[in-house]
Amino acid sequence: MKQFFRNPLYYLLLLTLFSTAASAQDIHFSQFFETPLLRNPALAGIFSGDMRLQAVYRTQWQSVTVPYQTTSVNGEFKLPIGKGYDFITIGGQVLYDKAGTIALTTTQVLPTINYHKSLSDYKNMYLSMGFMGGIVQRSLDRSKVTTNSQFDGNNYNPGLSDGENFAQTSYSYFDGTAGVSFNSQVGDDEKSNMYLGIAYHHFTKPRGISFYEDPNIQLTPKWVYSAGLRLGTSDDSYVTFQGDYSQQGPYTETIAGAMLTKNLDEEETPKYAISGGLYMRWKDAIIPVGKLDMNPLSVSVSYDINTSQLTSASSGRGGLELALTYQKYFENNSSKDAVRCPRF
Repeated sequence: MKQFFRNPLYYLLLLTLFSTAASAQDIHFSQFFETPLLRNPALAGIFSGDMRLQAVYRTQWQSVTVPYQTTSVNGEFKLPIGKGYDFITIGGQVLYDKAGTIALTTTQVLPTINYHKSLSDYKNMYLSMGFMGGIVQRSLDRSKVTTNSQFDGNNYNPGLSDGENFAQTSYSYFDGTAGVSFNSQVGDDEKSNMYLGIAYHHFTKPRGISFYEDPNIQLTPKWVYSAGLRLGTSDDSYVTFQGDYSQQGPYTETIAGAMLTKNLDEEETPKYAISGGLYMRWKDAIIPVGKLDMNPLSVSVSYDINTSQLTSASSGRGGLELALTYQKYFENNSSKDAVRCPRF
């Protein structure tokens, strides 16, 4: 047994169980800038185009245990309204996460709507208010649960009871997020933009989110503060700074970094561009990122280099992420001339 407690896998297991029990660690991505709706529904629609589809795949801890796998898919569609430059964005977020040996699975289906109020008649400047709400479902594979109650004194014995009295192996609840954001062109340069946002997640405060049907277990609300700044560095390049600060109960997370983008052609709307940068999740990981734009498609890849207390178990290896984005204007009924197209 002493050898077991010296095994770094033991500490990874404790961290995983603690995070789940505390209801304080939401699913997150290192390429948070490719999952805007998970950050704040008021960040929907802040892009150049009528439509944007994004997909992100993440695999984590493959070097330590059964890999945790997460897939996010989101879509946004902009519609001009009224006679001014106001518009709305409708869309949604679907997320699927499968974690660990017992296949702890989370599925989220969250429709989104966002209203953008133009604050200027001569440049991009918007105040946006967004709402996202829908169903979350969680389940586990009961047959794969093993506990120390199945240790017979010498070995693991699957014939012994695991001692757990689960009332259910799946449950669902309604979840909701509301947020606001402000985004604006910086100066007279249309390539330079900034945004600020704040979102309140889990405002429904669902109870009984437990396989034991414990009514005292409640999902803790979370605040997410977001910011970004894009500045032109030359006629064919720009640098983008972005970051999020999240607080859920006593737990916090800070992730921030920068990417440099260089256009590979001289068109007014470049088709090809390449980007590279570095992000950091404070006290957890260093994240190099590379991205290739092939308008209307873009592909990006990142890798977490683990710097937390789990380094001894992971040998610095963390999570691989791949992201794909499709973004374009429609030939007919386009918002290009009807709104001022907040860019980022």
